[in-house]
Amino acid sequence: MDYLPLFAAIKDRPVLVVGTGEVADRKIAFLHKAGARVQVITGAEFEPSMLDHVVLVIAATDDRELNRQVFDAANVRHRLVNVVDDQPLCSFIFPSIVDRSPLLVAISSGGNAPVLARLLREKIEALLPANLGRMAAVAGQFRERLKTVITTTDGRRRFWDRAFRGRFASLMAAGNQAEAEQHLERSLASGQGANGEIILVGAGPGDAGLLTLRGLQVIQQADVVFYDHLVTDGVRELIRRDAEQICVGKRAGEHSIPQHETNQMLIAAAKAGKTVVRLKGGDPFIFGRGGEELQAAAEAGIPFQVVPGITAASAVTAYAGIPLTHRDFAQSVTFVTGHYKADSTPFDWSHLAQSRQTLAIYMGTMKAADISEQLIKHGRDAATPVAVISRGTRADQHVAIGTLHNLATLAKDAPMPALIVVGEVVQLHSTLAWFQHTTETEGFGSSVVNLA
Repeated sequence: MDYLPLFAAIKDRPVLVVGTGEVADRKIAFLHKAGARVQVITGAEFEPSMLDHVVLVIAATDDRELNRQVFDAANVRHRLVNVVDDQPLCSFIFPSIVDRSPLLVAISSGGNAPVLARLLREKIEALLPANLGRMAAVAGQFRERLKTVITTTDGRRRFWDRAFRGRFASLMAAGNQAEAEQHLERSLASGQGANGEIILVGAGPGDAGLLTLRGLQVIQQADVVFYDHLVTDGVRELIRRDAEQICVGKRAGEHSIPQHETNQMLIAAAKAGKTVVRLKGGDPFIFGRGGEELQAAAEAGIPFQVVPGITAASAVTAYAGIPLTHRDFAQSVTFVTGHYKADSTPFDWSHLAQSRQTLAIYMGTMKAADISEQLIKHGRDAATPVAVISRGTRADQHVAIGTLHNLATLAKDAPMPALIVVGEVVQLHSTLAWFQHTTETEGFGSSVVNLA
């Protein structure tokens, strides 16, 4: 280790910057942000005695000989010195910073690969919620009081571990600082955390890269994750390693956990003080029964929040090169489920059969023949382009293109999950498809069957 990583308090302390220009200005702004008293001089004004009463010195001139003089004078006086872009002439270096003050993360390559350090900073910055600084500041206000309530170090660690993974963190993320502080007050009064919470998360359509940033943050904080079959292995690999994972998914023709039992499992885990994530494919509020599960949580008095996901209709059509709307072909889009309760209101087929609109039909392959018959019967042209997109956004995506007349044939034996798209926009697939095989040997993208 060539450098000792540390954070130095330089507020109201003198720092000398030798040199002017864009590079010097960046360092000066950084020092001002830390509260330093910065003196800036040109290279011609430098005198070694100027280093007698400063804690740090930065040389940012274009004169290497002058930079060497600053470095040597600083070393003689045991002052830390940084010569910009000259790593051998540095007794300290500026790391790449992720600033969530008072929480800071510093990344350094020891001057060997600053661009790599910057790239790592960008990745880490994307993972750390913007509210972390506020959360750390609020936690700091409670530290001393907590010591009087929970006297052991291990006990305090467990308290904060629950707080930073649980309801306190969720309330801070939602911008409700007042309620977050009240939650900590209640937890302090009891000496322990209260109930956990349920976080409903949309996992997206399959490609793990389409999981939202907030969704990633949440599943990495979970104590237990209840997931559906539609959640891909790629998404599940992003879940916190020591979180319990429980499958409660449903598949046609297979034994599955009844919805009311799933609801009770979620509630029981939250009442045990756990941070519970309910992970659903796509978006949980679009044909995902997410609303039903949160109704049960509300009735049980369990706090909850929702992290939306990218729904299949918008994602898999994009990967298939089929825009849902287009000025020349469709001015509206309707999301429809082909799987509905037996006693529900029948579809308004006359409305759905109108031209110049796109129908995105979820879970409709088993009723494809009926859908085709009803749409044609109520006025939709039998030659209307249709697509059946199976396993959309995944490496084995499959797109079958045809017309409304042969929809049943297209849907027969289509790999699951599948989305049916009805509308003139489907004809753009041949032009806009980008996620597809280019040769028979490549395993990336989609295969296409055209029965038009």
